[in-house]
Amino acid sequence: MGNLCTCFARKTVKKRPVTKRLQNHQSGPNSSNRWGRGRSLKKDKLDDALLQEQALAAAILFRQHQHQNGGVSLPFDRSASLRYPNSYSGSKKAGQLPRSSSSRARSLTDPLLQPHQLVNQDVKLDNLETNHFVLVHGGGFGAWCWYKTIALLEEGGFKATAVDLTGSGIHSFDTNSITSLSQYMKPLTDFLEKLPEGEKVILVGHDFGGACVSYAMELFPFKIAKAVFVAAAMLTNGQSTLDMFSQQAGSNDLMRQAQIFLYANGNDHPPTAIDLDKSLLRDLLFNQSPSKDVALASVSMRPIPFAPVLEKLSLSDMRYGSVRRFYVETPEDNAIPMVLQESMLNSSPPEKVFRLKGADHSPFFSKPQALHKLLVEISKIPSP
Repeated sequence: MGNLCTCFARKTVKKRPVTKRLQNHQSGPNSSNRWGRGRSLKKDKLDDALLQEQALAAAILFRQHQHQNGGVSLPFDRSASLRYPNSYSGSKKAGQLPRSSSSRARSLTDPLLQPHQLVNQDVKLDNLETNHFVLVHGGGFGAWCWYKTIALLEEGGFKATAVDLTGSGIHSFDTNSITSLSQYMKPLTDFLEKLPEGEKVILVGHDFGGACVSYAMELFPFKIAKAVFVAAAMLTNGQSTLDMFSQQAGSNDLMRQAQIFLYANGNDHPPTAIDLDKSLLRDLLFNQSPSKDVALASVSMRPIPFAPVLEKLSLSDMRYGSVRRFYVETPEDNAIPMVLQESMLNSSPPEKVFRLKGADHSPFFSKPQALHKLLVEISKIPSP
């Protein structure tokens, strides 16, 4: 979302040109097998097109099956990242957090791996505190954005639940009529309330979904084993999402240009929702994501309710503070830039930080398998 405090001032920005990355093909010094190279290039293009078609088909299936079955498992494989742990508690440098970094080179794609290449084949689900992930989308998104993550988790034997918050995804409520964070979050709180006694979940929040995860941690600390913030708002006590983004006022012209404020109650009343300029979605949210995922988002995103963004959270050490927190940084993020992510981490350090190299604001699209690997790693981290 980013810099929501700069609501009413619009600045012109220069759009960053999209750079296409070309693959280098080399041959031996005495080789003239240009026909072989041509076939290889053609095959690469066909393979890439096939993967894109599969992704779009999977998204459509996910949307259809949400109406019928509440979710679907689709055949996406997973990828790897390499952890580099540091001890935060032993560090004397301010802001130096335990981190993990993907070992994969930055790329506009996240190639699929074959089953024999999967890195978490040895995960013993019975030994985990919980194998159930609950995925909370960000502002304007819906449960649909997690379709790759759901497929990967379910294929690995995990349970994955993605909820549509009020007025989001296929939830029919009018976004302009949402007046509080509790109303916006009701589908999530209803789900958590109905969990069987003693059952815990891992909450994963993206973007504004981070504020929702924090709110849920305060309400249901004994039902949440871990909380994972993915390019998300991780607030402190007494802080609103607007407060957090105000720290970077004026530094994100792209976000300010993309914002379209909606006034369902008239222009003489506060905004009721925020929409985003569809022509700027790629540059703002999906600058490293596949084109067909961007197309899916452009026809699926809905306005963001404004009242919940203004609401200050009441977070206690006894309840919110008792839940283990983890953060996933997204270095290529144009919506929540790294400087803002680092500011949040310094204000409220989590147990561990993971850095997802090459990820934009939507790593479930740009780095789905690397994100999956990190989620599995986090599920395996034992209690201290």
